[in-house]
Amino acid sequence: HILVDVAGAVVRPGLHRLDAGARVGDAVEAAGGFAPRADLAAAAQSLNLARTLEDGAKVLVPELGNRLVALPAESDGRIDLNLAGQAELESLPGIGPVTAGKIIAARDERRFGSVRELRTRGLVGESVFADIKDRVSTS
Repeated sequence: HILVDVAGAVVRPGLHRLDAGARVGDAVEAAGGFAPRADLAAAAQSLNLARTLEDGAKVLVPELGNRLVALPAESDGRIDLNLAGQAELESLPGIGPVTAGKIIAARDERRFGSVRELRTRGLVGESVFADIKDRVSTS
C-alpha cells in the first residue's frame, strides 16, 4: 500500500491509503471526488489523473477563485519552493516554522532558480538538504 495526501477541493481531504500502482484519479476518488468548489478547468490543466502515484505523494485539487492553488501543477508530487505555502513547506522533514518562513522570505526577495539554492543561500543544512532535495522542485 501507499499513503497519499489529497488536498484542496475534494469531499474528504486528508491522508488516503491506496494500493501500490494507484493513480491520481484513484486518489481523488478515494477522497470522495471533486467537491462543488473544485475548479474543474484548472484541475484539467494541473492534474494528470492517469499519473501513477508514489508513497508520500500530494495531490492538490484547485479551488474556484483560488488561482494560486491551481498554478503548481501536480506533475511529480514534489513541493514547488516558489509556490508552496508555510504548511506545505513544514510538511518536509527537518523544516519547521522558522525555516519555512526563511524559505518564503528568501523567495519573496528572489525566486529560486534551483533546489540547490537552499544550500547556497544558507537556508538549510546539508543533512536537511539531503533529506528534502528529491521532494522539492522549482518552477
